Amino acid sequence: MLSSIILVGRRFAGWVPVVLATVGLWAQGAEAATYKVGPGEPYATLQVVAPLLNPGDIVEVDGDHTYPGGVSFGRAGAAGNPITIRGITINGHQPVISGGSNNTVEFVSYDGGGDHYVFENFEITGGANRCVYHQSDDLTLRYLVVHDCPQQGILGADGGSGSITIEYSEVYHCGSGTQDHQIYMSADQDLYPNSVFRLQHCWIHDGNGGNNVKSRAARNEIYYNRIEGAVYHELELIGAEEYDEDTAREDGDVVGNLIIRKGDRANWYVVRIGGDGTGQSWARYRFVNNTVIVPGSSAIFRIFDGLESLEVHDNVFYRTGGGAVTMERTTEADWLHGRQVAGSHNWVPSGTSIPQGWSGTVTGTNPAFVNPAGDDYTLQQGSPLVNAGIDAPSPPAGFPAFPNPLVSPAFMPPGPPFPFNVATPRPAVGVIDIGAYEYQSATPPPELSIQDDTVTEGSTGTANLQLTVTLAQP
Repeated sequence: MLSSIILVGRRFAGWVPVVLATVGLWAQGAEAATYKVGPGEPYATLQVVAPLLNPGDIVEVDGDHTYPGGVSFGRAGAAGNPITIRGITINGHQPVISGGSNNTVEFVSYDGGGDHYVFENFEITGGANRCVYHQSDDLTLRYLVVHDCPQQGILGADGGSGSITIEYSEVYHCGSGTQDHQIYMSADQDLYPNSVFRLQHCWIHDGNGGNNVKSRAARNEIYYNRIEGAVYHELELIGAEEYDEDTAREDGDVVGNLIIRKGDRANWYVVRIGGDGTGQSWARYRFVNNTVIVPGSSAIFRIFDGLESLEVHDNVFYRTGGGAVTMERTTEADWLHGRQVAGSHNWVPSGTSIPQGWSGTVTGTNPAFVNPAGDDYTLQQGSPLVNAGIDAPSPPAGFPAFPNPLVSPAFMPPGPPFPFNVATPRPAVGVIDIGAYEYQSATPPPELSIQDDTVTEGSTGTANLQLTVTLAQP
């Protein structure tokens, strides 16, 4: 069965409606089922549909309506043939899932029952504890707005959880204290020692407590996000719990992000790597082409407990209003083989102490952002960051290589002047610029348009859709 679907994002706290994709989906093996949920549809709630699902099934949930939380998905899809739960935007509104005595939505099983899901285009809020609970493998969350849950916005379990991708999503007003976070990922190192947590094209902001993003996963890929306004650290990549810490090394690849420190704890550290007192990562960390904005003098990198190495290339570190920044706090660091830090072609304010192991550092007083007061950190013409980076940076000889790094950023973070819920390509112009943005001239960027087509599928054979794609200014 071939289904053709147009997905439309919802405007919420700065998000803008946009056509996302036209997708063809083929069922493998037995013909997959499509379940429709909503007022007047065959099913009223997701709770009724969840026990019926099989690999390849699609659930379409009508928007402009609120559904009860406490939804648990525990039947498995299959690798390459996931179960898809899709919100359908109606009257400009995503479907809302609200409430739940513990979790608003959960994917759970220790034996693969909650594995292989795609969950997309929903607003999720109001669970008694967490908004989304992940205890599964091969889970994709996309086009979500997650907000106002008293504990974690999105939580990965220590036991039973594997790989997860979160993309094109917004998380805000979640967490509390110092131990409940907006996003808190973990992984079962025994069941899934090679699991990956990927966060990309997301906006994580204005937490009520804890860190904006905390992870104990075996591999962390933090790409092209806007992360700002945490109570504690903006980003914390650390080791697994003590009983699991020697099973796998927890590496972190952080590329192309805008990270802004602000709020009541403006002078708190921006990033913590290594550990947090409950488990060492012994990790290799790599920070490339990020733009980091701080209002005070506290350290950018809080290097804490056990780690192996840190690479820092092509980043800009700027203090609002000017002045030097503090790059490192290493008092608590426990290096696996002695200090291993390498950095190249980073921009820092004049007067900043350059960490040992850095080379080619660019200093100055003004990186020439377009409009930092308006949250626009793209580059003006003549910025000292333009063509000042290094393409495809690599570790120096004798330095431990980071496994399968994202060599060069392909996109820029969401937010002004770009939309929030689409991927904005990073142009390749000359030598790469320092930071998360590549300078663009006043010439408007090319636009892609797709002409609609309609076809009657029928119940046998195949039917083709012809979609004419036009690129302005090729």
